[in-house]
Amino acid sequence: GANPVTIQPTDYELGAEFKHVYSGKVRDLYEAPDGRLLFIASDRISAYDWILPSVIPDKGRILTAMSMWWFDRLQGIVPNHVLSTNVPNAVRGRATYCEKLEMLPVECVARGYLAGSGYTDYLRDQSICGNGLPPGLKDGAKLPKTLFTPATKAAIGDHDENVTFDEVITSIGMEEAQQLKRYTTWIYDVAAEIAYERGIILADTKFEFGLGLVGTNKDQIVLADEVLTPDSSRYWPADQWVPGQAQPSYDKQFVRDWLTSPASGWDKNSGEAPPALPEDVIEKTRERYVAAYEQLTGQKFS
Repeated sequence: GANPVTIQPTDYELGAEFKHVYSGKVRDLYEAPDGRLLFIASDRISAYDWILPSVIPDKGRILTAMSMWWFDRLQGIVPNHVLSTNVPNAVRGRATYCEKLEMLPVECVARGYLAGSGYTDYLRDQSICGNGLPPGLKDGAKLPKTLFTPATKAAIGDHDENVTFDEVITSIGMEEAQQLKRYTTWIYDVAAEIAYERGIILADTKFEFGLGLVGTNKDQIVLADEVLTPDSSRYWPADQWVPGQAQPSYDKQFVRDWLTSPASGWDKNSGEAPPALPEDVIEKTRERYVAAYEQLTGQKFS
């Protein structure tokens, strides 16, 4: 791996009855006494597969509020894992109670525009994950149709690897693979339209799904994790979209730009951990997350 990371969960003072299950780059997962999962969004931020020593204030609350806003709009398309937002005071606003799922080992990526690793793959062999594309597309171009470009889930510190649809079929079976593809492109198309009406381009996004273990969702495919946040999606201001260049975005671009600038003194290929962020970069990054939430939902973030 690029850098083996042991993540210390943020200490939320939840009490001994909550059992720590797992911590990812941004999220901490605890099991409640009744078996439900407490799914917490921390203020941690990652870039270039490193977790940074700085946090972005309110980030976890913004991501949780945004996910909930989207889960509401996707009712009727796909079941989701959220059971309740009535959580302990220590994590109110940044956590949800969720049902336990058997997670499917596929990162479900939908792309409506050419960007990031998709653009890199396209330049190399004019296709992404086995989807052939016309020649001459520019960085940031709108794709002829929404593509399902799955990836394998990598260990923390490793890059997810883009895979073909056939490889997904081999790993989870035909029926589930087709259902994931259907859900991923359908949710993307619905969300992209909603975002566009609000002046935002949803260029691409990543979903995670699991199989329900009990109750009405038993053996059903259920949408899990966060959904359509700036951490899992590329959001661009529609009025500034110009293919042929990198687009301004609503995510951690400020963080990436500072880390790769001479100001940081950090070389991302050095294997050394990145430095803490300056206050102004933290503040500007927080402003981007708030701006994305407010422009999308039409609600003030308090």
